Amino acid sequence: MDRNKRGQFLPGTHWREDQPFRHKAWLENEYVELGRSTGDIARQFGVTDAAILFWLRKHGIPRRSVSQARSLKHWGVSGPDNPMWNRRGELNPRWLGGITPERQAFYTSQEWKSACSAVWKRDDATCQRCRLHRDDQPDMPFHIHHITSFAVEELRADLANLVLLCEVCHQFVHSRGNVDGDYLSQERDS
Repeated sequence: MDRNKRGQFLPGTHWREDQPFRHKAWLENEYVELGRSTGDIARQFGVTDAAILFWLRKHGIPRRSVSQARSLKHWGVSGPDNPMWNRRGELNPRWLGGITPERQAFYTSQEWKSACSAVWKRDDATCQRCRLHRDDQPDMPFHIHHITSFAVEELRADLANLVLLCEVCHQFVHSRGNVDGDYLSQERDS
């Protein structure tokens, strides 16, 4: 950055890195023409929604009405047509950062390893929902699912709280399609 001998910025320079959302043409194209939300634009640049709203006001770009904003949402769209389809882990805006040190310590403990072995043996290496056996599809990952949430410490390694599921069934159990709450506790906290 250009500074004078006293460390002050020279006229016409700024300490902030220039960002596209500060330019009217770019912001108008993204927000108005492409229909992106302020939240989506903010996440792209690691700023708050309020920062994007500030620049919309500064450039005189009109905000959307509630009905216009709702028309851009994908209400009730499921499968590949839903923009959130297959956005897992860090790609999902609700991602909370992955495995905590507490989970990591538990999942590497002898208590958990013993519980896993017992569940695999008890369930005969078979998914308890679709009955797929490990030998029938060796490439399919299998998961040990907590019926009552991992948050309930005393049930973490309780065999009555654990069930073996293939990856497809485990995803279904945690999806909205599981309207009956199969393999979830009554509190639906898992």
